[in-house]
Amino acid sequence: MRIAPHLHRIGNDIVAAYLVDTAEGVTVIDAGLAGHWHDLNAELASMDRSVNDIRGVILTHGDSDHLGFAERLRRDHGVPVHVHEADAARARGETKTKPSWGHLKLGATAGFFWYAIRKGGFRTTYLAEVIGVHDGQVLDLPGAPRIIGLPGHSPGSIAIHVPVADAIFVGDGLTTRHVLTGQRGPQPAPFTDDAQQAVASLSRLEGIQATWLLPGHGTPWSGGVAEAVRTIRTAAEA
Repeated sequence: MRIAPHLHRIGNDIVAAYLVDTAEGVTVIDAGLAGHWHDLNAELASMDRSVNDIRGVILTHGDSDHLGFAERLRRDHGVPVHVHEADAARARGETKTKPSWGHLKLGATAGFFWYAIRKGGFRTTYLAEVIGVHDGQVLDLPGAPRIIGLPGHSPGSIAIHVPVADAIFVGDGLTTRHVLTGQRGPQPAPFTDDAQQAVASLSRLEGIQATWLLPGHGTPWSGGVAEAVRTIRTAAEA
């Protein structure tokens, strides 16, 4: 789905990944679930592109529902995969956490897991190799993505600012559709390691001008970064 010039999404409001398209090639932000491989190729074709145009993958963190087809791109097509150094072991499957689920509703939770099953979410292939990135780094990839440390959901959670796409990609730093309750609008994401730190980290987004705030789960948000952060702080306090 084309969101805006230079900006495409694959997946849906349950699980999403993004493509930044420039004259230099394509940067993939997150890799969804394994079954999103077909969605990736279909979207690339709609852009008159192919996997050969992908110059790199950036993972917002190392959880399995963001790893999806990343290793397939790395292994079969030589595409480098970038992840924050603090989540590198997580992306390789060497460490795992079991954060609290919190409040849930049966229908929404069942829908999330049913979608994950259909899209190969329980056939995760962890990364054999990753390239570590750090806060403040600007990567030599299409769109010149800038890394913003956003710890809390995981130690190495990041946001990615891509000015040419007028977008900030936030992974699970926040959500606009809670996969366990179905509640919509900006709010803290579930399965978070340190909920207090996650909310505090959002202050790092304030002052960044971008039309699009793009989570790994939920509808693309265009209501302003500051308003999203304010709404999430209110929700967290409640």
